[in-house]
Amino acid sequence: MRAALYDRYGAASQVLRVTDVERPEPGPGEVRVKIEFSGVNPTDWKSRSGLTPRPIEGFQVPHHDGAGVIDAVGDGVDPGRIGQRVWVWMAAAGRKWGTAAQWCVVPDRGAVPLPDGASGELGASLGVPALTAHRCLFADGPVRGKTVLVAGGAGAVGHFAIELAKFSGARVVTTVSGPAKAELAAKAGADLVVNYTQPGAADQIRAFGTIDRVIEVALGANLALDLAVTGPDSQIVTYAAEPADPVLPVRACMNAGAVLRFLLLYSVPPEVLDQAARDITTALADGALSELPVKVFGLDDIVAAQDAVQAGAVGKVLVVPG
Repeated sequence: MRAALYDRYGAASQVLRVTDVERPEPGPGEVRVKIEFSGVNPTDWKSRSGLTPRPIEGFQVPHHDGAGVIDAVGDGVDPGRIGQRVWVWMAAAGRKWGTAAQWCVVPDRGAVPLPDGASGELGASLGVPALTAHRCLFADGPVRGKTVLVAGGAGAVGHFAIELAKFSGARVVTTVSGPAKAELAAKAGADLVVNYTQPGAADQIRAFGTIDRVIEVALGANLALDLAVTGPDSQIVTYAAEPADPVLPVRACMNAGAVLRFLLLYSVPPEVLDQAARDITTALADGALSELPVKVFGLDDIVAAQDAVQAGAVGKVLVVPG
């Protein structure tokens, strides 16, 4: 099969290559998926570049997320799964077979049935962003009846955080940096969209109500705003690391009384991720989740695809393995 891979860390143009490798066979408890779309996330280029290095066993096929059809199963897996459309999550977590290839082998639990009517593009866009959004929203309990602030509502995590929060009965305010992103966030269903670069952003959010939970993409840049709009026992959940670690204003945090939670998807317990995948699929089947604008690359353009994500492309970048 054709696959993109790397065997050392470095810039995409220096280490990524597309080549022929032996098609993997599913072992016990595994399924093989013929990949239709491979989703690209920031974690993919960070791992490949060496910014967040992980052990390489011979070579690494990148990308955690994807969508496709199961065409083979290993021992202990229901043969009835063959032919099933699925969305794939965390394929490359501690494994060499990511989704940037014509076929991918994952644990049975990592290939989730894709409901009828859900496109392959949407299925491949879930994975890391939707699981992250779900954990940020629900790690501290249900959000029904609560008010949630989603920082960066036009990003992939922000997009699914808005939609999952609305599906779960929350009021949602989101922050963006300009009109185009505001349009995306409003389309996702946010009740209030605020341009955080404009004066009076905190006043607009406070007028909407005290924030119970913040889904934060840039803690250092946004903490002052978060503390200004939260109250005692509010939770600020951050899922991304900035280039420079923020300085924590301890007294201001004490005055606000908010709780800070830090999230790394790789450390979330498996049973929690399994429940998240089920909840995401339920929302998907209900029509509550939607596609972001997508930019599609061929497998031969894997370098351009990863570079686009590294450069902060708006929307979702997908790769078609062919």
